[in-house]
Amino acid sequence: MTAALKSNLGAAALMGNYARSDFSFERGEGAYLFDQTGRRFLDFACGIAVTGLGHAHPHVVKALNEQAAKLWHVSNLYQIETQIRLAERLVANSFADQAFFCNSGAEANEAMIKLARIYQDHVGAPERYRVITFENAFHGRTMATIAAGGQPKHLKGFEPVVEGFDQVPFDELDAAKRAIGPETAAILVEPVQGEGGIRPASQAFMTGLRALCDEHGLLLMLDEVQCGMGRTGKLFAYEWYDVEPDVMALAKALGNGFPVGACLAKAKVSAALVPGTHGSTFGGNLLATTVANAVLDIMLADGFLENVRRLGTLLRARLDGVAKAYPGVIESVRGMGLMLGLVCRVPARDLLTALRNHGLLTVTAEGNAVRILPPLIITERQVEESVALIEKACRELAR
Repeated sequence: MTAALKSNLGAAALMGNYARSDFSFERGEGAYLFDQTGRRFLDFACGIAVTGLGHAHPHVVKALNEQAAKLWHVSNLYQIETQIRLAERLVANSFADQAFFCNSGAEANEAMIKLARIYQDHVGAPERYRVITFENAFHGRTMATIAAGGQPKHLKGFEPVVEGFDQVPFDELDAAKRAIGPETAAILVEPVQGEGGIRPASQAFMTGLRALCDEHGLLLMLDEVQCGMGRTGKLFAYEWYDVEPDVMALAKALGNGFPVGACLAKAKVSAALVPGTHGSTFGGNLLATTVANAVLDIMLADGFLENVRRLGTLLRARLDGVAKAYPGVIESVRGMGLMLGLVCRVPARDLLTALRNHGLLTVTAEGNAVRILPPLIITERQVEESVALIEKACRELAR
């Protein structure tokens, strides 16, 4: 059987829900991926903001291998020391008092949505179950989270849509205020929309949402699945706004590619979760929490986040220069830290393809944008390497 035939048979065995490219990678090292021919690519997609510490980070690999040789899984029927340690560290470095662990961002958001309902029931307002969400949001692919995201392309074919979500324009405080009713339980928002086109919320919007929640007895719930874990230059994006949520979802870079998610909450909220109300078979197992602790070892080290901010400022300045030089290709640059977006005048897919052909991997987003999501461990040299490749692609497209 030929390699091509084997490849075709393998592809046929997979469900067709992904529009995969023909690229396949054999190994990774830091900020680079290598295909089977040995060709090197600078990875500024990071598995969609997942591999924040790059590929094959030695500290993370060592921690995973050591734990894998001892014990993988025992279930949450027992005490799990690595899980307890991870919870303590996340709590110590955030607004939260307690943590719940799961396997993905969608599960973390599901936990938040369930918390909104059970919290209101717990405080004597069971009629309050609706959640205000925002246009262009992305909260996952489960039935509830596609309803929360509200995007028609994700909902088509999955009707009837799960009830309980009221969607309004992003970054418009008055619209959120008008949506509050007697059945409203919470407001769910991404401080920086990722899939929605790398759109940071304004300071006034975030401050206003906190005030509305306080005034009306609502929970402020933040989806930091993509923008959390150092991506914006602080451990969590909400820190830029000086606004604390009541609940927050994490995943993606928390495990640097190992499946792990977390829902963090203040004690007044998490008190509603008593035994039997929620759970996860694999959530917080020994492998996942060992890896997440190793990730935190690096991200909490002195100077790490400061360096992310420094490199984010450098990359943003260089990309602004490219946009100015090629206004027919790039309209503008937006974002925070190392979570940046190139808003395109040409089709974003064309720029993505040109970049990939030159050895730079990126990912598109809503609003005809290309996301620039480098690993947080990049160097100044790699920033300059990426900018040179972006300039080369823009030069071609400008013709």
